Amino acid sequence: MAESADATPLTADADPAYREAVVDLLAAIAYGEISAFERLAEDAKLAPSLADKVDLASMASIELTKVHALSDRIRSFGVDPFAAMEPFREPLDEFHRHTAPADWYEGLVKAYVGDGLANDFYREIAAYLDPDTRDLVITSMEEGTHAAFVVDRVRAAIVKDPRLGGRLALWGRRLMGEALTQAQRVAADRDALTALLAGGVDRPGLDLAALGRMFTRLTERHMARMGELGLDA
Repeated sequence: MAESADATPLTADADPAYREAVVDLLAAIAYGEISAFERLAEDAKLAPSLADKVDLASMASIELTKVHALSDRIRSFGVDPFAAMEPFREPLDEFHRHTAPADWYEGLVKAYVGDGLANDFYREIAAYLDPDTRDLVITSMEEGTHAAFVVDRVRAAIVKDPRLGGRLALWGRRLMGEALTQAQRVAADRDALTALLAGGVDRPGLDLAALGRMFTRLTERHMARMGELGLDA
């Protein structure tokens, strides 16, 4: 759970600096959803059965529908959502290039563990947002039937081939490292996001101790997800 806020964050309409941070955050999430759609649609080609192919393609379509509400919110601030997303294309695309799955099961673990870590990170940040934006971010992080589908397929595969578990456990640890590196890079490259996390005299933020606790929580949730998959973290 995120650190509690001692004061209500300013609204995006009242504070230009805060508005810039909100636009950056929503744009990062929106492009992440577009990337998830593309990746899941591509991974569907690796599906071992037609039923699995349809299930994964359906999951991809759900990711794409989330982009519309995020884009509308960005437009409400007078900003072109696609221009706002542009700075996040290169770092997110690079992350996906570095973590391209070798097979169907690596793709499933990435969808569950990698996307789950990103969602946890955005939920942590949401604690420092105005209520309307916070609710939108939380809604965008909903997993639906995605989680149950992946857990069922991965656990069943490990039962059939226990050696697969060791390989996927290593893959999960790599995803964790790459995802944290990517998140730190994005935050460092966008001054508005850094300022949002740091807070100010009129709104709460994260000091070094709180930031450390946040990353501890992210790590613990990652380990829990790995356990749900039947993998050692």
